[in-house]
Parts: sequence; C-alpha cells; structure tokens
Amino acid sequence: MNYRVQPTAQVDETAEIGAGSSVWELAQIREGARLGEGCVIGRGAYVGTGVRMGDNCKLQNYALVYEPAELGDGVFIGPAVVLTNDHNPRSVDPEGKQKRGGDWEAVGVKIADGASIGARSVCVAPVTIGRWAMVAAGAVVTKDVPDFALVVGVPARRIGWVGRTGVRLTERAGEPGVWECPQTGSLYEEKDGVLTER
Repeated sequence: MNYRVQPTAQVDETAEIGAGSSVWELAQIREGARLGEGCVIGRGAYVGTGVRMGDNCKLQNYALVYEPAELGDGVFIGPAVVLTNDHNPRSVDPEGKQKRGGDWEAVGVKIADGASIGARSVCVAPVTIGRWAMVAAGAVVTKDVPDFALVVGVPARRIGWVGRTGVRLTERAGEPGVWECPQTGSLYEEKDGVLTER
C-alpha cells in the first residue's frame, strides 16, 4: 500500500486511492470512488460512490462530495463544503413513499483543474466550476462559473478575476480587457466575459 489511511477512516475495498494520498480520521471513501495521486482527504470528509478526483486534490475537514462529482487535478475543497447531487431533492415520492436509490436521478458538480471552493460554500448540482476559478467562503453556486472567475455571495456572482496564484487580478492601465497578476506579472485577456491566459 503506497498511501496512508488512518484506522478510523472507512475506505471501501473497491475504491482506488492514488500513490502518496492520505485519508485522515473519520473520513469515508465509498464504493468505486477514484482518487488520484497525492490527494489529502481531511477528517470527517465524505467522498461518494464513484466520485472521480484528479491528482493533488485537497478535501478539508468535513467536506461532503456527493456522487457523481468530478474533480480535476489540484482542486481545493475547503472545510465543510457541500457538493450536492439532486436538483429536486425529496425524501418521499408524491404518494408519500420513501424514495430509494433508483427513484431519482443523480446530477453532479464538475470542478476543473486548479479551482478552489471556499469554506462552507455549497455548489448546487448540476454546475461546472471552471479552471483556476475561486468560490469565496460561504457562497452558494447555482450556475456555472467561468475559468479564473472570483465568485461570492448567495447566489454566487462574479466580482473579479483571479490568476493561478489565487490572487485577484488587476486591469492594466491603458489596456482595456488586459488583466495582470500582481504577484507573478502573468497576463490574461478578457473577451465577452471569458478570460484566457496570454
């Protein structure tokens, strides 16, 4: 075994855990879940049946990632984040009978490479979070988030752009639509609400 699992964690025997990954106390990894290399699953975190995670992802304490979520490489999920999986949740059907696994259609949250989801935020499926985007703590995401977008609030709305470092970009003086990372100097171009790396 080339990964670490604490004794109080529950990892189903059909789950795949990548080399160098760590699963901490009271975490649960369900059937058929697949974690890439170098992942960290914090205390009490939940990874649902068949969830797919790329390499070097971090799920902080008590994050809940319900199936069929898909996380790219380098995704950060903050403490107590919830990725939902039912667009119209009900415990019972219209006749009052308790719903079971086959009585509803799971929809997932997709998070692209490098994106960060802040503490206690909720992503309401089905939504896609773009590459290197950042969701602020406590936000409720109800629609897709573009690459490099910084979103805040309930419901989440874009208030700016962030680069690969997570630092908010600034628009270059005299160059409308050109954004710069104050930390690295990397440049980005905005066109029709889409930001791309230069």
